[in-house]
Amino acid sequence: MYLCTYVCMYEESRQMLTSITQLKNRLSDFIEPDFGLLHELLRMGVLTDRQCDDIRSEKRAVYRRSEAVLDLLTSEDQCAKFLTALQRTGQHHVVNFITQNGGQQHNDFYRATSGNIAKLTVRIQIYQ
Repeated sequence: MYLCTYVCMYEESRQMLTSITQLKNRLSDFIEPDFGLLHELLRMGVLTDRQCDDIRSEKRAVYRRSEAVLDLLTSEDQCAKFLTALQRTGQHHVVNFITQNGGQQHNDFYRATSGNIAKLTVRIQIYQ
């Protein structure tokens, strides 16, 4: 068994919520809400049972359900938990897209001088 650690750094400021809001239309095209993400967000306290039921019950296209999830993110704490939930459900590409501001890496993004930097660490076990 091999153990590796994936570390994602993101700035804890209004920038994360702003990035998600600005990227909403593009994000909704490739977030997969149905295979574990809603459950993870419920478990982490980001969404309520009623919100999850509303998202699931609507006969909407996947991108509409993704938009509904994004619309419910209103705080930096929720955004941090959202990133964790994405990681836990294997949607690393979405986390990368958000943290790189849609592919436009911020010059000051990795500088610890402008704000607090938090680490999101996910351990991945690979069995051989």
